[in-house]
Amino acid sequence: MKAFVFPGQGAQFPGMGRDLYQNDAAAKASFDRADDILGFSITDIMFEGDDESLRATDVTQPAIFLHSVILAQILGHHFKPDMVAGHSLGEFSALVASHALSFEDGLRLVSQRAQAMQAACEQVSGTMAAILGLDDEVVESVCAQINDVVVPANYNCPGQLVISGSIRGIELACEALKEAGARRALVLPVGGAFHSPLMAPARDQLAAAIEQTHFDKPICPIYQNVHAAPETDPKVIKENLVAQLTAPVRWTQSVQKMAEDGAQFFTEVGPGKVLQGLVKKINKELEVSSAEI
Repeated sequence: MKAFVFPGQGAQFPGMGRDLYQNDAAAKASFDRADDILGFSITDIMFEGDDESLRATDVTQPAIFLHSVILAQILGHHFKPDMVAGHSLGEFSALVASHALSFEDGLRLVSQRAQAMQAACEQVSGTMAAILGLDDEVVESVCAQINDVVVPANYNCPGQLVISGSIRGIELACEALKEAGARRALVLPVGGAFHSPLMAPARDQLAAAIEQTHFDKPICPIYQNVHAAPETDPKVIKENLVAQLTAPVRWTQSVQKMAEDGAQFFTEVGPGKVLQGLVKKINKELEVSSAEI
């Protein structure tokens, strides 16, 4: 069985999507449509911008979404998923690719999500850190003992768990986790505490936008971040998208469940190869590839 997976924030790179734009008329039309919907030329930033300009949350998220969704569109009849999943932001890409959301509605929601998250970051300072070389249970236990906001945020693969919270909470947790035997506790260059309680203002704002957006039943199950289980019910999918902003991304558990349910081939649709690496670390028996046109 085939699983198609969609990357999240961090997969961007300068020049992303330029080849698609130049070599495919349908892709060009979709990129041009995106500029109209967003009200600014995101293609200029994607194709000509530097790392810094691409790093802004309100640019990064729609840029990765566009690259992923347009690539899925170009695949045409080659895009035949038995199941899909997306890492954080990638969940929106997966929903558009699997026909649960229209291109226009998906892009609008991603843009609103990014702006809401950026606003939440400006309200309360926060950050994230990658913890390497410890079992998930140890990281969870240490975080629970910290007297400040710090929670597990991204279960990326065995031995790699990203934590999120207040700046002080992350500092205290990193010290404690090093003492607990972490190989590395690396504070990440991000603008805020994603997938933590500090994103509550963004969650409330996104909930209103999602409630007003029409969702269809996807063409295949989507394994959602919040519980790593397959869903096809639009109502439940909406609820999980809202919850995702303050809940951890259970990527390890999602890939494990997809494999348990029969997925053998994982194709990453979007910029970079981050998810392919994580999938192989989760289960080395699985076959991984990049979507190609």
